[in-house]
Amino acid sequence: MSTRPEGFAAYIAVTAAYWAFMLTDGALRMLVLLHFNTLGFSPVQLAYLFILYEVAGIVTNLSAGWIAARFGLTSTLYAGLALQIVALIALAQLDPTWGIAVSVVFVMLVQGLSGVAKDLAKMSSKSAVKLLAPKGDGSLFRWVAVLTGSKNAVKGLGFLLGAGALALFGFIPAILGMAAVLTLVFLAVLVFMPAGLPRGRKGAKFREVFSDSANVNWLSAARVFLFGARDVWFVVGIPIYFYAVLSDGTPEGNRAAFFMIGSFMAIWIILYGAVQASAPRLLRAATRPEAALIAAARGWAGWLALVPAALAAMVFLAGSPAPWLTAMVVAGLLGFGAGFAVNSALHSYLILTFTRDERVTMDVGFYYMANAAGRLIGTLMSGLAYQVGGVALCLAVAAVFLGLASLFAARLRPEAA
Repeated sequence: MSTRPEGFAAYIAVTAAYWAFMLTDGALRMLVLLHFNTLGFSPVQLAYLFILYEVAGIVTNLSAGWIAARFGLTSTLYAGLALQIVALIALAQLDPTWGIAVSVVFVMLVQGLSGVAKDLAKMSSKSAVKLLAPKGDGSLFRWVAVLTGSKNAVKGLGFLLGAGALALFGFIPAILGMAAVLTLVFLAVLVFMPAGLPRGRKGAKFREVFSDSANVNWLSAARVFLFGARDVWFVVGIPIYFYAVLSDGTPEGNRAAFFMIGSFMAIWIILYGAVQASAPRLLRAATRPEAALIAAARGWAGWLALVPAALAAMVFLAGSPAPWLTAMVVAGLLGFGAGFAVNSALHSYLILTFTRDERVTMDVGFYYMANAAGRLIGTLMSGLAYQVGGVALCLAVAAVFLGLASLFAARLRPEAA
């Protein structure tokens, strides 16, 4: 598409709305994880809190692509913002006198609603890039890298915001404060969203969601295991491992641990976002053919598998936590984040090159359904693996998943001209 002013203004508006959403999404995840860990929830119970969030993502992405094709991208973007506000207000109703079983079910349901909101907003934003970005000269890769990279940097700030708000204000005030801010952003987007996004087509059929493109399907399979490899240690394993190492069990110790865990998660996501935004330059995407970028997606996943494998061996052989070991795990995971960011940016670019304008929301929805499936598998395995074998097993599973992602990426082929 051309670089029309209204198209660029729509891109800026979509990006700003997505930033606001992801800030609250990151903060909410950290608030829930740390708050319920202090209440004595086991690693598996903590993983349960996020299961419906990921299941909702699978269902939502399949249907959201069709809804956007039928009713327009702005409708799904607005719906995502509105549902996140509802989810935050609902979570603020949590009663501390409820038993663990009731609390788990309630938070699962609210997180499920938040998962629907997240994937409506994500699918809308990523699809908009395909339609609004200028054609040629690597512009598509640059635009999607900026959107995705900046989003992850903002989400990283959300992790820090969530941990800090929990330590300073408590669970309920932090949740209500986020709901108020997101409501203001939603109203601003409603008023100021410019033209430039398609309004949908009435003839769109739901069966069109399922792609007949081999590349879309293989890339989606690779995406499942790429994100499973991250979340198997990221969701439960590493935060709880660090909490066990850093907290002395006192209120002051807990607050200090919250800040340190939140800071690490924030730095990791911000680094991830910064590298994603730089991926087109790092990969010299403007001058490399599509075949070379496809090969890079396979190669980066294979090499990346060595990082969690080495960390898993190190933690297992060390036996018990020590300051040097914690420092090595932190350094290794930051390096993992950089490599993971390049891989993720490649995937996000390739899905947009493999799809056609007329079915972009459906292919992107299907692809992010696979993304949500990977997060679900990673979330389940994170709690289970940590409970069975600690953080070493979480990291070992991540290495296996990355090997599978590399194998599936090896099936990708350049699109015919």
